Amino acid sequence: MKKMQRREFSTALVGAGALALGLPAAAQGGIVEGTHYVRLSQPLPVTAPAGKVEVVEFFWYGCPHCNAFEPALEAWVKKLPEFVAFRRVPVQFREEPFGTHQRIYFALEAMGQLEAMHRKVFHAIHNDRLKLDKPAEIQAFMSKNGLDGARFIEVMNSFGVQTKARQAKQLAEAYKIDGVPALGIQGRFYTSGSLAGGQDKMLVVADFLIQASRKG
Repeated sequence: MKKMQRREFSTALVGAGALALGLPAAAQGGIVEGTHYVRLSQPLPVTAPAGKVEVVEFFWYGCPHCNAFEPALEAWVKKLPEFVAFRRVPVQFREEPFGTHQRIYFALEAMGQLEAMHRKVFHAIHNDRLKLDKPAEIQAFMSKNGLDGARFIEVMNSFGVQTKARQAKQLAEAYKIDGVPALGIQGRFYTSGSLAGGQDKMLVVADFLIQASRKG
């Protein structure tokens, strides 16, 4: 599958030592605005409670880079401080299969099955080579994994799930996301593997932006 890339930027990135010292963005060749991350021209509203920093992962179930990123992301999320509110947002770059995969995510969320099924959906698409883009295949997959497949299709097509999918599309457009995986921070910044110079470095840049957001 063709890699979904952003615009290209220089990716020179120093180690985490400068971050630990809390140096300014451009200090000593460190993390640089416009190179390793982008500042939004207009801050966006966030859903996180006051006093928390919102971090959003933009992803697509069909993206091999998102699939490969999952283990590192999950480990990182587990270590986030209490003042960080993390959530995922599936993107829709075009109607299909993005739209269907969006609604799979939000239907799992609505049914309280995200924790159990999120990685299984990735595995089905990238390891078992299922497309999960047609109702019959989705229903069979969910039934095989212990869910009520028919009920799942109903939830996928519900007004609530369609509303969340529309809101997710609007948020990705507002962040100007054009490749995944990507991370949005506090409605003010975003970074990606292409910007940061790799997915592991994207998490380092995200740590930097979380601290910058907390300081205001």
